[in-house]
Amino acid sequence: MLDNIIKDSDFANVMQKNMQDMILHFFSKEQNFGVLCKIKDVSFSPELPEDIYKQFHQMTLFFLAGYTFETARLDGEYLIFEAGFGTDNFGSLVTVPLLSIMQIIIEETPVLINLALYNKERKEIISKTKDKGVENSMNSFLANPENSKFLK
Repeated sequence: MLDNIIKDSDFANVMQKNMQDMILHFFSKEQNFGVLCKIKDVSFSPELPEDIYKQFHQMTLFFLAGYTFETARLDGEYLIFEAGFGTDNFGSLVTVPLLSIMQIIIEETPVLINLALYNKERKEIISKTKDKGVENSMNSFLANPENSKFLK
């Protein structure tokens, strides 16, 4: 039974909308947070040097604070932020598909757990994220002029 739910595209859309709403809420409250995600789905631009990339675990925690938080934004079904890696602070733009985020964490406490299975080929998830709920959430966020700094 649970297997049917977590693979269901409607369930994935609900989880993705919940993550979008929660992240927008944290942006509006200037609340730092972490995302535990599947590293195989994350992309880096420019690509990380192999010696840095191989240090990541299958599930990797990115904590958005300071400059990383200031550069963070939502773009459709992706969380995007800039971060520095390794001893030389190698800079890269990190793109995380929302459905590859398994947990959103504040301090050491998970505030959202995602059970939906992310599938890059699932085209209907991408198109359904354009629904009115996401638009209304974004419109509410944009109505506050102080939130413009979170959008690039």
